[in-house]
Amino acid sequence: MKHLRELAVVIGACLLTIQSQAAEPAVIRSAGSGKWSAAATWQGGKVPDAGARVLIREGHRVEYDVASDKVIRTINIAGVLTFAVDKDTRLDVGLIKIHVGEEFSEDGFDCDAHMMTVAPNKIRPALEVGSSDLPVAANHKALIRLTYVEGMDKQSCPAIVCCGGRMDFHGTPLNRTWVKLGTTAKAGAESVMLAEAVEGWRKGDRVIITAANATRTSDVRKQYLTEERTIESCNGESVVFDKPLEFEHLGDGLYRGEAANLSRNVIVESADPAGVRGHTMYHRFSEGAISYAEFRHLGKEGVLGRYSLHYHLVGDTMRGSYVIGASIWDSANRWLTIHGTNYLVVRDCVGYKSIGHGYFLEDGTEVFNVLDRNLGVQARRGKKLPKQVLPFDQNDGAAFWWANSLNSFTRNVAVENGQYGYRFEATQTSALKLTMNVQQPDGSKKPVDIRTLPFVRFEDNEVHSEKGLYGCNLGEGVNRVGPDAKHPFIVRNLKIWDVHYGFRPQVPNLLVENLHIHRAAYGVYHPNYDNHVYRNVTISQTNTEPFNRGHDDLSVQYGMLTVDGITFERCRSGGMPLIQISDDNPTGKAESHFRNVRLQEWNDNSRSKSLANLGGGPRPKPKTEHGVPIYFHDWFGPGRHAMVVSTRSGEFRGHESDYRTEAPLTGDESRAREIHDKPFPTLLEPVDDLPPITVISHIGTVGSQAIRVRGTTSDNGTVSKVLVNGREAKSLRGNFAEWEIVLKGRPSEYEWSAHATDAAGNTEARPHVVRRKLIKELE
Repeated sequence: MKHLRELAVVIGACLLTIQSQAAEPAVIRSAGSGKWSAAATWQGGKVPDAGARVLIREGHRVEYDVASDKVIRTINIAGVLTFAVDKDTRLDVGLIKIHVGEEFSEDGFDCDAHMMTVAPNKIRPALEVGSSDLPVAANHKALIRLTYVEGMDKQSCPAIVCCGGRMDFHGTPLNRTWVKLGTTAKAGAESVMLAEAVEGWRKGDRVIITAANATRTSDVRKQYLTEERTIESCNGESVVFDKPLEFEHLGDGLYRGEAANLSRNVIVESADPAGVRGHTMYHRFSEGAISYAEFRHLGKEGVLGRYSLHYHLVGDTMRGSYVIGASIWDSANRWLTIHGTNYLVVRDCVGYKSIGHGYFLEDGTEVFNVLDRNLGVQARRGKKLPKQVLPFDQNDGAAFWWANSLNSFTRNVAVENGQYGYRFEATQTSALKLTMNVQQPDGSKKPVDIRTLPFVRFEDNEVHSEKGLYGCNLGEGVNRVGPDAKHPFIVRNLKIWDVHYGFRPQVPNLLVENLHIHRAAYGVYHPNYDNHVYRNVTISQTNTEPFNRGHDDLSVQYGMLTVDGITFERCRSGGMPLIQISDDNPTGKAESHFRNVRLQEWNDNSRSKSLANLGGGPRPKPKTEHGVPIYFHDWFGPGRHAMVVSTRSGEFRGHESDYRTEAPLTGDESRAREIHDKPFPTLLEPVDDLPPITVISHIGTVGSQAIRVRGTTSDNGTVSKVLVNGREAKSLRGNFAEWEIVLKGRPSEYEWSAHATDAAGNTEARPHVVRRKLIKELE
């Protein structure tokens, strides 16, 4: 009887399997290359209908040429699915999976675990929605609507997943995806003037005008001031909206808001944003790129790895991929996640409304990526994701978040985010060590404490109108660990305005040049002054603590600080000093040095007005014998310096007669004396031993007798030249940040190699090599 029962169970299971298989529609396979709408393209002579499971076979190229609201359940692409670029198309689908081999599957979202490689003589399976050379035409639209189909895994579907294939999305280029305002737009205005003319912005496009208000009262600050509008007309620098603006948006002078276009003519969206949302992802060994495409209503809230756009553990296998001019908005789970991925170029993108961090470098191993001229607006507070790689990350809303700084951040703007504009965070615990295998410029990997890695480049970035606390939080949690004095963090041309805490630098060995902080409650806040060098700083209308003491209320300074050129402009400090003195000096080596201090319209009429004093907050008794003196070089004239100390310091106690009150330099808890022969220290001696990083991004034909190669190079110094197949490329933007070369003649080989050399003599040891067969004109 026991054996009979076991046999019955097995038979029953088999019957259930047979019934389940019978309930599923058969897989419709392509019969050959052709149009999707042609019956001859499909085995059985029938075009796929609603609910179909489709396989495009190896060697077949199918052109999607229809605009249909019928939901295709699944498309597996082993050949090529290309969208028509000369007509409107629409595809509603539950899952698109691009992978090698003709095995049909509706799972495999962790396909990097069983990746199949593409033979060199075979065409890579591909989803092609336009190409960089032939994008979808401006007067047409390609729309993919990710639609949940009953029975699929809600944690992973609907989705587009590239497992070692090629995935391309290319819409019509815009000369600018976002620009600064040209004049201030008052509340009630029906149009704005832009700082530069735009091309390709059309009637019906959705745009945002970012928060940038002159009177951010506490009540106003509680609101989101970025406004969405629809374009009624656009004529170069003038944009007319469908309805008036509700708020003022600054557009004059140094501090201005932005206008950004969210609309593109290649679109990937969730069909039901309020229901089961979709996501997109590239896996290791994939190819493809994105330009001027729109990703909207995507991302699965609270689900690890299911983001609007996700490069998943790609390493350097997708060197040459890029995301340019994309619009990623209304995401329930980040805009762009760069996870275990190197050499990605992200430029001119617009991120708007995200749950959790926006542009997100996930696990601390990411290096040599370039994030250039991207706009991040309203990355809102989220919750920690289950089983996330770095447990210290609270996912509380940073436009740009990273744990490994060896990347380039240039010309980006962050606006009105949940907690941070920019956030570098790396917190080591007993359970989490931050020594990781990090890729080196020569391609090898080496265990490195990621806290010690400086930027490749951090330059010309801006943050304003933040709803959260911080403008730029650099290194909270690093526990005073950072790069050495020869490889410091270097921050240039950072602009921070209309925020609470402006700049929180908690790393050691830091060089800051040309810093502007405007209308912040706190300017340089909670700093770890340990070999910090500041040059050309302007702090204006910052009224609580413009230049904070070491580690704020801890009032401790471990090392040296120099400030050469600082202007305080229109600061109303209400009795608080412009520069606070630190109480404790545990190393005995801490000093602060200032020169070229300028005071402009210092509107503080209180009797306790002072440039350097202890300031407010908790005032525990100093723990160390020595305090932290501040030296103001040439304060009394050339070579005549002022030494300012706290009246609670060991330097003052017992030597009271050596010091005096010197208004407005000193306050009620500080005194000064004149000294001589005190040199202004040199704290950092940066060396450039990092070679440049080069990426070939575009290869295309010029007629039938030439090839145009374009790319991006990043470096921590000055790039002297970029060579492509031994010939010098032309710089299109400063420092070869973008470059091109036209190679004349029909190529004998389809291989291009690019590398760069910098002014310090560092030559890239690992050129970017691309092997590609071009279009028929050159065959």
